[in-house]
Amino acid sequence: MISKRFAKSVLLGAVSVLAFGSVSHAADAVVPVVETSGFNWSGIYVGFGVGAGANVHELSSDFLPGFSLNGIGGEGVYGELTIGYDYMVSPRFLIGGLLDAHVGNIETTLDVAGLDASVRETYGFDAGLRVGYLFTPNTLGYVLGGYSWQKYKLDTNAGFDFDWDQSGYFVGAGVETAINSNWTIKSEYRYTRFGTQNILSEFDIPDGVLDTDTSRHTFQVAANYRFGAQNGGVASFEAPAYNWTGFYVGGAAGAGASVHQIEVPPLGGLEFNGLGGEGVFGELNVGYDHDFGSWVAGVMVDARYSGMTSELKLPGGSINLDTDYGFDVLGRVGMKVNESTLAYVLGGYSWQHFDLNASSPIGDILDWDSSGFSVGGGLETAMSSNVTVGLEYRYSQFSKKDFSSDIGAPDDSLTSTPSFHTVRIGAKYKFN
Repeated sequence: MISKRFAKSVLLGAVSVLAFGSVSHAADAVVPVVETSGFNWSGIYVGFGVGAGANVHELSSDFLPGFSLNGIGGEGVYGELTIGYDYMVSPRFLIGGLLDAHVGNIETTLDVAGLDASVRETYGFDAGLRVGYLFTPNTLGYVLGGYSWQKYKLDTNAGFDFDWDQSGYFVGAGVETAINSNWTIKSEYRYTRFGTQNILSEFDIPDGVLDTDTSRHTFQVAANYRFGAQNGGVASFEAPAYNWTGFYVGGAAGAGASVHQIEVPPLGGLEFNGLGGEGVFGELNVGYDHDFGSWVAGVMVDARYSGMTSELKLPGGSINLDTDYGFDVLGRVGMKVNESTLAYVLGGYSWQHFDLNASSPIGDILDWDSSGFSVGGGLETAMSSNVTVGLEYRYSQFSKKDFSSDIGAPDDSLTSTPSFHTVRIGAKYKFN
């Protein structure tokens, strides 16, 4: 069920932005426009990128009916190479195919009583299709999906290790913009869901003893070189003029994963990174930007309500660690990469509320809040003289929470330090 909800949320969010963009163009029958040379999106391209993200492993067993843990979380970075082909089917729509290969270190680690172990994503590939809509002649919004394959490796210092592979599907969305006649840059989110895997088959243990279902949330920034892009076939419509100075309000839909680093020093110095969760969220924001010519700087405040959760299912009920509501106060600095598109980085203060609860009749167990910071970046493009849309990634790190007093133990006996990897697709309305 959770895989269907994630796939639906990603696709509906991306399609909603495309639809909102079409409406905004229709509503602005007369808006200032700027002349643009356009970009030929048809043809073969190659690219490279870097990204970050997190995965969540759900564990279950046929020998423990009604039991599952979603999940065991890992986080890290990766690099990727891409080859693809796009074809413009109309002045504003394209379809294309792509093949990616990536190498990374998204991993879960466990250190306890002298044992060091990690489960790491090493290398893999994706093959898929994408459908895109040109917000402006030089900026593309798109959705994509396809087949994914990934190699995993278990490493320990106890004299044994092994690897295995998993296959599944991915869906996602992105924004890509031209920076000259051949080069584009893009920001892209993918949700990947792998099939059920018996990772203990290496030891001739039959299926059903311990099964793993893995999902992954990743974001990447990449550059593509398109062959022959300067040769004809460019978009024929004009881009709206946009001045970034002003106050704005906006909203976004997003998805992501959390990873909690658990430390229990009395238990053999246990350090576990980590306890994972995933989900979707909604967000509202207000802010102000100032246009300095080639550069833009601004501040923003946002509030969100999230469904990111870690879940332990038991016969007759469940225990959840929910990441429910929070807010951010952020600053951002951006560079205009073409007439109507901004590439930016951001950072600032974050606050988050957490809730540990169980099914009825137990109910709420414990809740707390934590402060921290967020950093990230994205691409944002003008759809009209007042409306922009964009795709943005944030990494958030929150302060350590000490649960020792809640269990009657000495200080620092049980602590948790959470981090988030989140991506949002959003739209903003700027007041003139």
